[in-house]
Amino acid sequence: MTASAWEARLRALDITLWGQWLIGAVIIVIAALLLHRLLRPLALRLARFSVVATSVVRRIDRPARWAMPTIGLLIATQGVPEGTVGLQGLQHLLGIVTIVVVAWLGVSAISGVAEAIAELNPANVADNLHARRIQTQTKVLARIASAALMLTALAFILMTFPRAKQLGASLLASAGIAGLVVGIAARSVFSNLLAGLQIAMAQPIRLDDVLIVEGEWGRVEEITSTYVVLKIWDERRLIIPLQWFIEHPFQNWTRTSSNILGSVMLWVDYTLPVAELRAKAQAMCEASRHWDGRVCGVQVTESNDRTMQIRVLVSAKDSGSNFDLRCELREGLIAWLQKAHPQSLPRMRALVENEPAPVAPSVQPSLPPSPAP
Repeated sequence: MTASAWEARLRALDITLWGQWLIGAVIIVIAALLLHRLLRPLALRLARFSVVATSVVRRIDRPARWAMPTIGLLIATQGVPEGTVGLQGLQHLLGIVTIVVVAWLGVSAISGVAEAIAELNPANVADNLHARRIQTQTKVLARIASAALMLTALAFILMTFPRAKQLGASLLASAGIAGLVVGIAARSVFSNLLAGLQIAMAQPIRLDDVLIVEGEWGRVEEITSTYVVLKIWDERRLIIPLQWFIEHPFQNWTRTSSNILGSVMLWVDYTLPVAELRAKAQAMCEASRHWDGRVCGVQVTESNDRTMQIRVLVSAKDSGSNFDLRCELREGLIAWLQKAHPQSLPRMRALVENEPAPVAPSVQPSLPPSPAP
């Protein structure tokens, strides 16, 4: 038998093997999809006793639908005889797809755990300090874990290519100027990642914390792996790198508690009875829904040659309620002063004496002496 005849026979044999494998692959895919459909309600029923398990099962549902057929096809290629034309390329492709799907499965599982923890610790309660602490740690650590998992998957994919292995080895062996440039370029990225870990552990800021940053008042709306989104009171967004919070001082109004004190400053005349103002402020606080019942004090804190300064110190459950309470007190106390003690509003005093104005002495014009007779 000639060589061309052997080649034709081997080619026909490969086509027959691949045809049989293709039929088996279709059967494996259909069986895997049916198995996924059957196992999904069972997994949900078994996981309903745990919020975390339920969230994870729902999150991994879609990637699992792709993972089961892919892994089944990869296993099925092991039954194809070695040396079959195209076998190595197919195994390589299925291996890469399997790595991607498994990484997708892991990232979805991490997201499911993070969502379950956030659901178990809701932040829409009166005292949400503990919940905000847990949510901040969970979100930052989940993002870091997902990024690490995706980098690991990328590394495994590159390791399946022999040329990529050699390229990586040569880059590691000659980590001179290129390594220095890459290190300098990635310095801000790694510093922000390390700052994210510090913020997750030490928690100088948390989600929904009230901060004063660069003179701007706002709430922490989002904490990513590289930056923080601060929602300003006028609906603007201030984007701040994580490293900034490690290197610069800032004000956190809700570090240990959301309770906060605020003051209302009034300039009034010395004739105002402070006791009446103190009683009026107390009555207004008790009637306000923004007051938390802790602090309502009235003190004279400053005086000058014309007026005295009175500080009304009040407390509220959070910064938003305290701002509304201070505005309410300021408007109400000014209206009360205008109605009850208008004479005690700031005024300019002047003393006008009723005396005639001094008259300047008249000056007679000088005449030349008369001539002698």
